[in-house]
Amino acid sequence: MTKKGVKYWVVDAFTDSAFKGNPAAVCLLEKEEDSKDEKWMQSIASEFNISETCYLTPIPNITTIPRFHLRWFTPLTEVILYFNIADTSQISAALGGGVSITDIKRTQIGGDLLVVVTSGTSVTELQPQVDAIVKCPGRGIIVSAIAPPGSGFDFYSRFFCPKTGINEDPVTGSAHCALALYWSNKLGKSDFNAYQASPRGGVLNVHLDEQNQRVLLRGKAVTVMEGCLLV
Repeated sequence: MTKKGVKYWVVDAFTDSAFKGNPAAVCLLEKEEDSKDEKWMQSIASEFNISETCYLTPIPNITTIPRFHLRWFTPLTEVILYFNIADTSQISAALGGGVSITDIKRTQIGGDLLVVVTSGTSVTELQPQVDAIVKCPGRGIIVSAIAPPGSGFDFYSRFFCPKTGINEDPVTGSAHCALALYWSNKLGKSDFNAYQASPRGGVLNVHLDEQNQRVLLRGKAVTVMEGCLLV
């Protein structure tokens, strides 16, 4: 397939000087069908023969701010920007084994892995293997599932992040930004009552504001200490 009139730019990234930094070719495609012609995209990337060639396809009717689908190619192959769910055995083992995983996503926040399991009970009963989690892709692992019937919650979650020195975070605001979007797509709603099933536990009221691309988190708080730093 021949693409006519495809605009492109060569950008030197991560520098304020020309001919330095990381060179990348940026090609603007008009429609999603063009982005499916992988042979053509790879041929163009080989012709440019620089570190990266990317292809942007506009996402229509999302927000007033232009947004794009993105694919990257080196001169030899495509650079995969998402986690391959073919590694579910590694993730399952890191979570203690015997865990039935139904979905894996890589979040835009910290590159965490969002791992969805079959039940809220599975979330609470996880026996994470910290040494194995460290070897997994991403910053950390968010585990989530639909909450048990009658619990009063929409979904359960836990968050493991030993790479940052936190084996298990008690309650994680950033994780719920990703969880809000995921469960909104699955459940068709924007407001959630969520429970983070860590040993300490935590309850969050979550609202996904799609119009303004924001997630609002609400919850109660108790002051347990008061003091003064002297230095």
